[in-house]
Amino acid sequence: AAIVASIPSPSFNSIDIGPLSLNIYGLMIAAGVVAAVWLFGKRLEQRGAGTSDDASSMAIWAVIAGVIGARLYHVATDWDRFANDYGAIPKIWEGGLGIPGGLIVGIPAGLYLVRRRGIPMGAAATCTAPGLALAQAIGRWGNYFNQELYGRATDVAWALEIDADHLVDDPATGVPFSVGTTFHPTFLYESLWSLATVGVLLYVDRRWRPGGGSLFGLFVAIYGVGRFWIEGLRVDPADELGPFRWNQWVALAAIVVGLARSEE
Repeated sequence: AAIVASIPSPSFNSIDIGPLSLNIYGLMIAAGVVAAVWLFGKRLEQRGAGTSDDASSMAIWAVIAGVIGARLYHVATDWDRFANDYGAIPKIWEGGLGIPGGLIVGIPAGLYLVRRRGIPMGAAATCTAPGLALAQAIGRWGNYFNQELYGRATDVAWALEIDADHLVDDPATGVPFSVGTTFHPTFLYESLWSLATVGVLLYVDRRWRPGGGSLFGLFVAIYGVGRFWIEGLRVDPADELGPFRWNQWVALAAIVVGLARSEE
């Protein structure tokens, strides 16, 4: 009964158009970026701080910087996977983008571009925050099509099926999960969490109009809470430090920094 009620594993992870093969993971990332840039530009215009053209021009370089940072973060925190295969490092279409790294590198790049355009940094940060959450909500569906980063085994009605080729080792036993095991769909949890974050940020901005980078700080804090919880569900191999996975420590830091920034 659990299998009937579960989310099926995708039967494909690319779309072929003639000789061109498009990886769906990449398409989801691209769709998230497009949505984020659209929302960013719309909010800039509503505040009279810039235009949609400003948003598009800045996004090109900020996104490139963010993707590089996200990939380097993933490689650094999952080094065992790449230590003996350096050629796999640039293969982002196979999955593996660490959002904290994207923020760490992408935000400074974005701030530099904002300054060059003469847009107030506080307004830019406020306008950007909901868009980043929206990009995350859409982009996480790429993990579904890659059948990666799923959670612990479960028989809840919305459990996720994974095919035999994408099953990882059970952390409790050290042997691969058996075919037919269903898992927590962490991609869905994070997507829904991010979508709810969009709604919260837009409501807070409309209701209280926080100044400076307060709204962005709230975004970082909310993201950290969700990421800490979801990261704790995952069963994929990851570096650990004490009782938590490395990404959980980063999430805790994000909560502290975000809350401090949101109260300024």
